[in-house]
Amino acid sequence: QHWISADLSQPDAASQLAAACPQSLDVLIYNLGIWEDTAFSEDYDFLSQNDQAIRRLVDVNLTGALLAIRHLLPHLLRSKQPRLILTGSTSGLRQSGRPEVAFGATKFALNGLADSLREGYRDQGLAVTCLQLGYLNTEDGLDVPLHAAAERDQGETIPVHDVLTIVRSLLQLSPASFIRELTLPALRDPRF
Repeated sequence: QHWISADLSQPDAASQLAAACPQSLDVLIYNLGIWEDTAFSEDYDFLSQNDQAIRRLVDVNLTGALLAIRHLLPHLLRSKQPRLILTGSTSGLRQSGRPEVAFGATKFALNGLADSLREGYRDQGLAVTCLQLGYLNTEDGLDVPLHAAAERDQGETIPVHDVLTIVRSLLQLSPASFIRELTLPALRDPRF
């Protein structure tokens, strides 16, 4: 596998990413997102957020997604079974119980992006899935056994192993089906 580094906060990153990638892609997993500085803490207050920081968050989370997909979609549509997986968040779901305005709005917008792409490229076989992920255990990598990663935070976070299992399952589907949206919250997340 070949990794291409790109900073999607930069204006030309999407076109540079497309120029560096192979001519044909089977799968594009868009897993990106930043949030407000005090997000997910008791200190979060939308009114205290800096205008420039909000613009950057929207540019990275939403404009970056639009541009990256626009530039990479021709590569993806060359596949016999093109698949796009967008990483959303349970914070972007209706009635999520989260107050992070800009982050939640950009993750909510991914569903609209997914729906539009699905309709626009259905005849070309594009399968678009939006994964709505809850709080992740980002402390433990895949080198940590699953049972140990699952025990961290007593069920309040999701081991990355579980996300990988879901993605592998999505990639094994036939060209006749797709999963439109999948919500994966932590078992002890009281919002779900």
